[in-house]
Amino acid sequence: MSTSDRHIASAFDRDLETVQALVIKMGGLVETAIVDAATALEARDDELAEDVRRRDRAVDALEAQVNEEAARLIALRAPNATDLRVVLTVIKIAGSLERVGDYAKNIAKRTNVLAHMPVIDGAGMALRRMSSTVEKMMKDALDSYVHRDAALAADVRARDLEVDQMYNALFREFLTYMMEDPRNITTCMHLHFIAKNIERMGDHATSIAEQVLYLVSGALPEEPRPKSESVIRPSIPSEPGGAAADRGAMG
Repeated sequence: MSTSDRHIASAFDRDLETVQALVIKMGGLVETAIVDAATALEARDDELAEDVRRRDRAVDALEAQVNEEAARLIALRAPNATDLRVVLTVIKIAGSLERVGDYAKNIAKRTNVLAHMPVIDGAGMALRRMSSTVEKMMKDALDSYVHRDAALAADVRARDLEVDQMYNALFREFLTYMMEDPRNITTCMHLHFIAKNIERMGDHATSIAEQVLYLVSGALPEEPRPKSESVIRPSIPSEPGGAAADRGAMG
């Protein structure tokens, strides 16, 4: 390799490290948003919910920066096939993280509404447990990316089934509450929307894990994701200002 080629390769590596650092920073913000949105919901903490909504702007800004830097890298550095796969993976992961940030923001919006409604026994704790499962999936998915750990990525992918099962159980529970007392209908509809958003967060954590498998092996998994056959995917009403999340929530 000539001196010029070595300089180009070194510059590409530096640029790629910069973009990947932005994605990891973005991932940290999203992990925090998942935890805080669930905590605010359970505690009926309007201030924390508002903080989650406000912080989503930083996630959006980071995604825009990742896309801009990745596009510049492709245009200026003309990466080879392997390096291009890394850049494309970064763009995909950033897109998934941005969606998860939107879902956390939408949960925070519903938290403000639910603060003035009757409490459904155990709902806050169950949703927090579900969100904790998803947050751990997200952390492991990002760790698998950092370490190029295909085994951990495959494990995250398998865990999506657990999230689906938790969602199904919650859906049936909310349905029971609505049938037992029509006064619970509005509250349970909001809670179901939140459960659905958390389930979709799990889907995006799984998508990140699949991108890691693609990055390591050069191919996406051929077998379908493990899914609960009874998973219920109804349409979700639109949230004002949350178009990106709503597109994903339509299942």
